[in-house]
Amino acid sequence: MEDVYTHERDGKHVTFVDPTGKAHDAIVTADWSTKTFDPGALNVVFVSSEPDKRDPYGQQIERATSVPHKSNQSAFGYFWE
Repeated sequence: MEDVYTHERDGKHVTFVDPTGKAHDAIVTADWSTKTFDPGALNVVFVSSEPDKRDPYGQQIERATSVPHKSNQSAFGYFWE
């Protein structure tokens, strides 16, 4: 079966805006865009900004999945741009 997803943004930088409206630099781990639906949802990873999410290796990472583009999201947060 042919892969219908473009994966064009995999590994690229985007800005992820969390549900509280705070912007984070993020790296795309999966781009769910297709040729007929672009921009699509992304999975991203970003460095946590919460002070309690720190360990001996440094600041921990967080993941967000199925994050829609800002143009496809009417809510205050949880989108990428």
